[in-house]
Parts: sequence; structure tokens; C-alpha cells
Amino acid sequence: MQDQNSTPVTVLNTNEGEGEFMAKYVYLFKEGNADMRELLGGKGANLAEMTNIGLPVPQGFTVTTEACTRYYQDNQVIGEDILQQIDKALADTEEICGKKFGDLEKPFLVSVRSGSRASMPGMMDTILNLGLNDVAVAGLAKQTGNERFAYDSYRRFIQMFSDVVMEVKKNLFEGALDEVKKAKGAKYDTDLTADDLKEVVAKYKAIYLREKGVEFPQDPKTQLLEAIKAVFRSWDNPRAIYYRRMNDIPGDWGTAVNVQSMVFGNMGNDSGTGVAFTRNPSTGEKKLYGEFLMNAQGEDVVAGIRTPLPISALEETMPEVYNEFNTIAQTLEKHYRDMQDMEFTIEHGKLYMLQTRNGKRTAAAALKIAVDLVAEGMLTTDEAVLKVEPKQLDTLLHPNFDPAAIKKATPIAKGLPASPGAATGKIYFTAAEAAEAGRAGIAVVLVREETTPEDIEGMDMSKGILTARGGMTSHAAVVARGMGRAAVVGCGELHIDEHAKTMTVGDKVFKQGDDISLDGTSGNIYGEQLATVEATVSGDFESLMVWADKARTLKVRTNADTPRDTKQAVEYGAEGIGLCRTEHMFFEADRIAAMREMILADTVEKREAALAKILPMQQSDFEEMYKALEGRPMTIRYLDPPLHEFLPQKSMTEEIAALAKELGTTSEKIIKKIDALHEFNPMMGHRGCRLAVTFPEIARMQTRAVIQAAIAVKKTSSFDVVPEIMIPLVCDIKELAFVKKIVVETAEKVFAEQGMTLTYHVGTMIEIPRAAVTADEIAKDADFFSFGTNDLTQMTFGFSRDDAGKFLDSYYENKIFESDPFARLDQDGVGKLIKMAVKLGKETRPDIKLGICGEHGGDPSTIEFCHKIGLNYVSCSPFRVPIARLAAAHAAIKASKKQ
Repeated sequence: MQDQNSTPVTVLNTNEGEGEFMAKYVYLFKEGNADMRELLGGKGANLAEMTNIGLPVPQGFTVTTEACTRYYQDNQVIGEDILQQIDKALADTEEICGKKFGDLEKPFLVSVRSGSRASMPGMMDTILNLGLNDVAVAGLAKQTGNERFAYDSYRRFIQMFSDVVMEVKKNLFEGALDEVKKAKGAKYDTDLTADDLKEVVAKYKAIYLREKGVEFPQDPKTQLLEAIKAVFRSWDNPRAIYYRRMNDIPGDWGTAVNVQSMVFGNMGNDSGTGVAFTRNPSTGEKKLYGEFLMNAQGEDVVAGIRTPLPISALEETMPEVYNEFNTIAQTLEKHYRDMQDMEFTIEHGKLYMLQTRNGKRTAAAALKIAVDLVAEGMLTTDEAVLKVEPKQLDTLLHPNFDPAAIKKATPIAKGLPASPGAATGKIYFTAAEAAEAGRAGIAVVLVREETTPEDIEGMDMSKGILTARGGMTSHAAVVARGMGRAAVVGCGELHIDEHAKTMTVGDKVFKQGDDISLDGTSGNIYGEQLATVEATVSGDFESLMVWADKARTLKVRTNADTPRDTKQAVEYGAEGIGLCRTEHMFFEADRIAAMREMILADTVEKREAALAKILPMQQSDFEEMYKALEGRPMTIRYLDPPLHEFLPQKSMTEEIAALAKELGTTSEKIIKKIDALHEFNPMMGHRGCRLAVTFPEIARMQTRAVIQAAIAVKKTSSFDVVPEIMIPLVCDIKELAFVKKIVVETAEKVFAEQGMTLTYHVGTMIEIPRAAVTADEIAKDADFFSFGTNDLTQMTFGFSRDDAGKFLDSYYENKIFESDPFARLDQDGVGKLIKMAVKLGKETRPDIKLGICGEHGGDPSTIEFCHKIGLNYVSCSPFRVPIARLAAAHAAIKASKKQ
């Protein structure tokens, strides 16, 4: 379904007088539809759609994403015109429901939920039972004949409102509740009586008074407006900002607010609440999957406070309700043509649908569901390709546990297998410490009693997530599946003491930093690090990738510097090498000595003697890579980094002494050379084509290795070999011409020696802004451009990629940047330079080959940009090749839809 334009609809403002118009910011559910996602948010659009098709939806209204944008533009104030529309929608909803806000006889209660146009599960805030006060709670008790239920709802509302809206710490209320439960000998909340809950309410109100200095607000309209503002604010809370950055969601989209009449799953044993999926979100199996709790509200299921029952048990408990729900679930899946994630409540045996959305799923489930929906005739192959997010494939391309290691290992415990995959690493008990350790390169497994939305960054930086509480639809489970992290939840055998930083299983105690492994497929937990094996791709994966390859027009190459990486990339579907970094071939111990000898040489003759030792090593690698490519192209970048990177640091005295002995010189001379090579800013120093200008013998050696390897392979192979030689860091046509002349002269010599010729191309890497703006000149001597976006981003921003992490968090917090420009291409600045270079290059050389080989080459949003501006290929790391293939297909399919 297509989203409509997000501009607010203009309507007659009857409050202000005939003929005067105002923007419409509030819609009753019955006024919207699924196509209004940009305006109503995903949740609001789907509530409207469910209302339209006649499903049992508690009625209400949606305050639009445009109202949220206005709220921030107006310095976090809700405009008077929006307030009037909220009042009108509230009155209309009261009339539909036959109840009144704050009424003693028939009090009207609502839930207030966020709903952005992109699904962000668990990232923003919700308030339930809004409208309760000291008068309405008595009215609710009288109306329902259930005093216990009324006060249970009131204590929940006080805690939620205080926490979400007024920022009073949640644990203060949980502590008070635990005190009362302990005093009354109650194990669960449901064991407390009405009188017990009145005591809890009194304690909660006292906490609010103590923390805020005023009584808990009693006016329902004040409660509502404060709650709406809180949802708007939650769009910019730290976890939502982090989630948006992870998922490329623009900050200016805003969130809608859904105000929906309450239905109650906590009215007794004929009431309940649950979450379900039309298919298994972990495996993709076509079977209703979910959980529910009787006598509970939705927060109880998601928070994992009580262990829920599987949805299949509802068939035994309430067969009529189960059958109705099953029918609705199938209706929704067919209507949306995708697996649905649904929330429902049962009130006194009557079923209500609170939400539906396209469900978050693991990568394996996404593939199976997409392929199955094509087989079922529900989707075309192009539509199926769009159902799988490219980034999800990452989880399928990394190791799983070695079956032999699993066979030998004994699980220490078992929980619910919430998100498949293997995770092995060190135990960390808080999200903050897990995030810090993850950033430091430590493999982390986050172990928690249960996770909360505040844990998002720690979860993201962890290899796996383990919780003692919670079910298959708990926060930990849903978020882990969305992130592609292995997760085991609801492991009741664990005793976690976060304060002491220990996890006890039976008589064994694990401390922070101890080893642990999780199997998110079986639910098994191991008290050790287990070996892993490489993933394999087949079945549904192969089917989807065949469809993706048919749809895309952009070629996908890989960045590879070794024969091993080349073979891996070809297995994953790479159509060539877009970047072979020749310097990476010299860092092995048996090669770096010759490289250091070349750098430390003080005459051309000595340098050439060292290069003669390097030549066969480089040629041998090229030959093996050409063979692995079997005729696919390979772009070889000549030596790029500053030479000092190959030398030991001055502090490495033993290594310097050994090097001096090997080369027949002194440590003092080597240290002197290291000092001479030191640069204040190596990124912009003596590197790239500047090395070839200064030391042309290096370019001659590399050309000889490239051409001799190509001829050797061509002589013994049935496929053609066409080398692509890339000169790095060019900023002027004269630089390129100088180095190209060396290449051509050397190649001609090799052809004469070998008695045969072959076709080869010489091009350049566009990574300096000056090269982009003079691309028409540079194209005169370049057969191809490859955009090196790592350096182009550094040069354009004036940021060091290695140091930017120290201050980028401040940029995110202050809304200067929404994403890391080194992870997601800056299309407004760097992208404009690339577009300029493409246009200029084609004006000079219409057939010029154009590619991108920076880290951005595996980023889906960047790949879409590359498709739009007409590049021929993207190049990325071997493990990201399938991601790039799928992203290129997404770009092509979306572009064809817009035509």
C-alpha cells in the first residue's frame, strides 16, 4: 500500500466561522485508512483500516505526525487549533462509547500510545487506564461491580503516568508494590485484594507527592494532554534516537499519538490480553504463534512479569474467542499480504483488536515467509524481495555453533529460544557496561533479569541477550529478533544479582566477564565459549536471491585482497572485485621484511632490489585471485597508505633491533628513518599516487605484477582476464597522466617480453573533493572512476574517521547529525560531489565505468543512491555481498514503481 503525502488535510473550521479553513491534525479511526501511514503513523493507519473492514476495534482518534512536528516547531507547545480538534475528537469518541471522562457513573478511560510511520517496537512510551482519578475509580468499581479490578487499574495508571509523563522513577513504585505483596504473603499481583490495592494506591500517591511536590493530577483532560505531550517527547528520547540511527529513520518524521478507549483484560478470569503473530516470527512456520495472560493488561505480557501461556491454550480456555481470533488473524494476513503482529484484549469473553502491523521477524523467517507467500499466490516475486530487509541477511552470513562442539558441551540451563543464532562471549549485567565493552571490541552477552527499552544500545552492542524473565513476545525477544541478535529469554533457572554482578545457576556462580554461550535456536545456555562454523546459504535464501538478481540493474563487486576472500565473495554472488588493496598483501610476517627493506633503502638501486623480492609475492596473489574470479573483473588499487605504516613504532625496540640486524644496519638509522617518515597529518600526506610520483619504481613493479599475472592465467584458462588498474588519491589530471605513463610503458615492456598482449584499463579513485569537481578533466585519462567514499567523506567533512567517534555522540544528542557519515553516505554533501563527478565524467567520456568501493558500498540507503545516480556497480566486503545484491534489487523495484 502506498503512503499518501504527509501534508495536513485542509478542512472547514466550523469553530472559527464559515469559510475559514484550518489544517486537520486529528482523525477519528473511522476517518482514516491504511494509505494514510505518513500522516497517521503505522498504528493509527492500521487501526483505521481495521475499523473500516469491520473488525472489533475499541474506538478512538489519532493525533497526526504533523501535530508532532508542529509541537517541536512551536517550542514543545500544542497549538490552540490542535487542542480544539483533540477536544472535538474526544467528545465524538465519548459519544460513540456512551461514557464520559471522569464520570462517577460511566467513567471513560483511554490508552495513549505512540505510532510512527516506521515500526519502532518498544522504543516509545505508552500510558494505559488514563482518565482514572479518586472519583472515577469509584465509578469504575460501581459500573463493573469489581472493586479489585478498579483499584488494580488505578495503581497501574498512577505508576505509568508518573513514570512516562512525569519522569518519576519506576522502581519507587515497584518497591512499594513489593512491600505490600510481601506483607500480605502474595506471590503475584493477582493475589492482592481490593483493600490491598487501595493501600498500594495510597502509597503510590504519596510517592508522587513526595517526588513532585504536588498531588497526583485529578483532571482527566490535564492527564490526557500531558500524556500526548509525553508521547511527542518520547520521539526524541535517547533510545528512540538510537533506534532511528540504527534503522535509517529520519528524525523529522515525528510520531502520531493514538487515543483509544480502554478495554480491560484484568477484569477477572474471563478476561485477558495477548500478543500473537500469524506466522512464527523466528522460523516463518505458517502457524498462529503467540502468548496470552488471563486477568492481565498488555504490559504484563510484554514486560515478562508473569509467564504467559501459548496462544494454542486459548483454544481450550475460550474456544469461541480463539476461533474468532484465528479468523481475524487470517483476514488480516490476507488483507495486508504479510505476516501480522497483533495485540488483543478479551473483556468478559468479548474479543477486541488493539493493533496490527507487519511483524518483525528473524532473517530466516523473513526469507521463508517471503518465499511461502509467493508460493501461496499472495505476492509477486518483486513484492517478496521487498519483504526482506537487506540488513537482516547479515545474521545468516555469520557463524553458527559447531555441531561437534555442541555435542560435547553440556547446557547449564535452558530458556525460551527467542531469536535464533549463536552467541558466545563475556557476561555483562548492565546495558551501559555492555555497550562500553562492545565498543572496545569485546564479545559481549548481555544478561538481565529482563530488558527494558532503555537497554537498546547495550543490546545492539551485544552478540546475544539472555534474560531470566519474559516470554517469546517480551521486550528482549522482540528487539533481539529485529536486531538479528541471538536471544534466550524466560530462563527461570537463573538467579541474577545485578548489584553483585553475579548469575547463579544451581550451585555455580558466574561473574561479570565470565564466558557464556547462547543457542537462540534451541534455548540452551552453556557456561563456556563454544566453537563456531561458517554459515551456508541455500533453499529460501537462494530462491530470494535469484529473484533479487533478476530485478536489480546495479552490479555488485567485493572488496578483497586475498585469494581466500575472493573465493568467499564469489560464493556469495560477487560479480568481480571492485577494490583490491595491494598494501594488505604485505603485512604477513614473511612479506613485511621485504617491504621494510624497500622503504628503508637509501638508493633507487637498493629499492629496486627489494621490490624484486616483492614482485613474485604480489604476482602470485594476483594469479590466484584471477583464477578464483574466472573472468570476472578485478580493480587493483596501487599502493595507497603512508610508508611509515609498514615500519615498527619507535617504542618497539626489540623489533627494531631485529630488523636492523636483518638489514645489516643500526637501530639508530632505522629510528632516524621512522622520524623522517613521520607526518603531522598522514591522511593528507605522502601516500596514494604521490608515492608513485616520488618512487616510480613502485608503480613499475606493481604494473609488472598485474600484467604478468594476467598473462600467466590467460595462457592456461578458458576465460578472459582484463585487469583494471586504479591510481589512488588523484587530485589533478597531471598526476594521473604521470602515473598512467609509467603503467603503459611498463605494460608494453611486459607484452614485448611475453610475446602477447591483453586488454587492460587504467582509472582512478575519486576520493578528494578537487577530483570530483574537475572530473571532466580527469576523465580524459581515466577509463573508470571508483568513488572511495571513506576518504571522500573525511576530506569533505574535515573529520578523521578514526577520531570522529569521540565527538559524534554529542552531534547526535544535539541533533546536528542523525547518523554516522562514515556508516551512511552523506547524500546532501558528499553525495552531491559524487553526482557532480558522474555528470562531468560522462560529459567527457560517455562510456566511463562508475563504481563505489568505500565502506558505504554495503549500506542499503547508499546503494539506493548509487542506483539513482547511474553507477554501474557497488563494491563491499565479502559478507555484505548478498546484502548489497538485495539492496540493489530494492532500489530497482522501488524506482520502477515510481515511473
